[in-house]
Amino acid sequence: MEPKDGQGYQERSYRNLLSDDGLFSFQVTVKETDLYIKATQDLREMARQAIIHHRFQLEQYISKYPEFFRSLVPLATDEYAPPIVRDMIQAAQCAGVGPMAAVAGAMAESVGKDLLVSSAEVIVENGGDIFIQSAKELKVGIFAGKSPLSFRVGLKIPAANHGWGVCTSSGTVGPSLSFGRADAVCVLAPSASLADAAATAVGNIVGSSTDLPKGLEKAQTIAGLTGVVIIIGDKLGAWGEVELTEI
Repeated sequence: MEPKDGQGYQERSYRNLLSDDGLFSFQVTVKETDLYIKATQDLREMARQAIIHHRFQLEQYISKYPEFFRSLVPLATDEYAPPIVRDMIQAAQCAGVGPMAAVAGAMAESVGKDLLVSSAEVIVENGGDIFIQSAKELKVGIFAGKSPLSFRVGLKIPAANHGWGVCTSSGTVGPSLSFGRADAVCVLAPSASLADAAATAVGNIVGSSTDLPKGLEKAQTIAGLTGVVIIIGDKLGAWGEVELTEI
């Protein structure tokens, strides 16, 4: 369901954004879903089955309710929907966007949680949106296209006994829909679905560097976020409990 990568994403050069963690790395692709995964062991077949499972549920739901795919505004809660769909709907409601704004983060998180059954530590990256559960602190670099700050600044992700979502939206890089012009809006939250939807919501209102305060104010209105970093050109703004680091 995630859009295929456009020019500039094809080489996946942004996949070096994770600090060395000693985990086993592998890539799994099913249709448009292309995940880069780190775990304590090779779980690529388990990951493949998880992708197929969650994609099937999502595709079936969209086939029955096509508005879910098209809507740019939040939809009503559906308690009978599959778990990945419910997560997307809830995240979209919190951020004030359409549910598909959460799809990449939701897929990363859904697959990541499935893999936690066999791996105590898991990192799943999906088009720049990341689900992390790690017992040690990690660094994640922020890819911001042609900005001079791209891959020069990143976030320290605290060790935790719960998952983190680190999701980035851009109005200048990649095929994803954004109404803004930020080079990167990177959101940290305990939910990758929420982080993904929130990154889109904040990115939509950052059209120039003068909109940085407005973007940070928007982030503060979205319940559940830990923090946000906005990069546009050579300007950077941050809010919340995020610790920046040089990469």
